[in-house]
Amino acid sequence: MQMTVLGCSGGIGPGLRTTSLLLGDAILIDAGTGVGELSLAEQRCLRQVFLTHAHLDHVCGLAFLADNLLDEIEAPLTVSARPEVIETLRTHLFNWQLWPDFAALPNAEQPLIRWQPMAPGTVIELDGGLRLHSFSVLHTVPAVGYAIEGPAGVIAFSGDTTDCPELWAALNALPRLDRLIIEIAFADEEAALGVVSRHFTPARLGNALSGLRHRPELLLTHHKPGEEARIEAQCATALAGWCYQHLRRGMRFAL
Repeated sequence: MQMTVLGCSGGIGPGLRTTSLLLGDAILIDAGTGVGELSLAEQRCLRQVFLTHAHLDHVCGLAFLADNLLDEIEAPLTVSARPEVIETLRTHLFNWQLWPDFAALPNAEQPLIRWQPMAPGTVIELDGGLRLHSFSVLHTVPAVGYAIEGPAGVIAFSGDTTDCPELWAALNALPRLDRLIIEIAFADEEAALGVVSRHFTPARLGNALSGLRHRPELLLTHHKPGEEARIEAQCATALAGWCYQHLRRGMRFAL
């Protein structure tokens, strides 16, 4: 099975899509504007969405996806996330004011969206011989990351986070870690903003990686538009000795 990067930017602009990763053809991890890369036929294949947290750049595509799929699919789209994330989305997004409640459409007995609360630490068996683990991370809102184990290797995705013991403990507990998708939102000049907003900068990530016992390839994501060149230049120093690349829309990785 493959993971396809539909979106990996920290914002929007020409050629930029926010976070969304496709597993095979039926599973999404996060549903930012990257969902717009999928044709309607590809959207009809989706069966499950795993959300890291409730910020708009990771969930706004879910609203449009639900609208597109009404009367287009027979089984509900299962959306799994921390209970706090689901409560936020039901209260502030799918609330009949900002957007329709697709957990009640076309009717409550056969809704388009089926919410599935999933506490950090949950392990789920997926099609294709995959196992998905969720783990807590530290962001400004309740958030998780995911590790996906497959026949071809193990990929972990930090979601939005900063340096925290929970992140490294979860990653170090994995039997192996081949690739780590981890965020760097801001350049080092914005270190104070990174602390307040709980995002990594190159230097902060470079220092924090000393807590990781594995030596995966780093796939760097979530760069804010306009910051990309500075972040890439600073990573050359901060991540010296690490194998890494900056994530790009359209990249694919075997699992």
